[in-house]
Amino acid sequence: MGRAAALCYDAAMTIAAITFDFWDTLAADDSDEPKRAALGLPAKAQARQLLFAEKITARYPHITLEQATEAYRAANERFNHDWQVSHHTPGVPVRLYYAYEHLGLAPAPGKYAGLVQEVDELVREIETMEIRIPPDFAPGVHNALQLLSEEYRLGVISDTIHTNGRGLRHLLQQQGLLQYFSYFVFSDEMGKAKPSTDVFRQAAIGLGFHPSQIVHVGDRESNDVAGPMSIGMRAVLYTGIRDRGAATSRANAVCRDFRELPAVIRRLR
Repeated sequence: MGRAAALCYDAAMTIAAITFDFWDTLAADDSDEPKRAALGLPAKAQARQLLFAEKITARYPHITLEQATEAYRAANERFNHDWQVSHHTPGVPVRLYYAYEHLGLAPAPGKYAGLVQEVDELVREIETMEIRIPPDFAPGVHNALQLLSEEYRLGVISDTIHTNGRGLRHLLQQQGLLQYFSYFVFSDEMGKAKPSTDVFRQAAIGLGFHPSQIVHVGDRESNDVAGPMSIGMRAVLYTGIRDRGAATSRANAVCRDFRELPAVIRRLR
């Protein structure tokens, strides 16, 4: 290999950017549940179901609470198929449309906006549930991001399930973390979800670096390890909140504590 070619190769392998998953990486999913319980509130899944069922039975008296509950369950199953098989995450309004459709209440073509208007309050309740009672963030994440942002461009790549990209930005802002990130790929805004290669390619384009110069940090093998590695990014499996298979992971490295992450990244260079 000639000197010029070697320099180009070395530059391509230099880590210039790091992307992060949100749930169970930057923030602990369901860490708000004990807070809800302390306030006498039901768990989020139950609360969402009750909100929908009560709204439907009040508006449509011929529909029973059991029928409304079953419709919401069916809508969740359809959403999970979209997410896990088709790799996209329909927003809360679409998920509610699925439930309406299950009940035979789907509006005629061209009247979708009317449905959204009818349940606008419900949509807001569901989308802001994790904002009004926010999750805990990972120990050591504030200092780690500050240090890493001084040397690398940082981004977020996250699937959005109930809280949309706007809401996740708000949570980061509340924590004083938004300032450290240069680019965001949220599945509700992108129209694709991990592990779709389009998601990671978009992040590389937005950050302005070749995939080989980017490391992705996340907690799921299929989404946060296999996904980025499929386009040449490197991957760090984060297990500080939940260990989803560190012993068998194909990740380039495993990180159990955000306070260790700067050193983990340095060892990958």
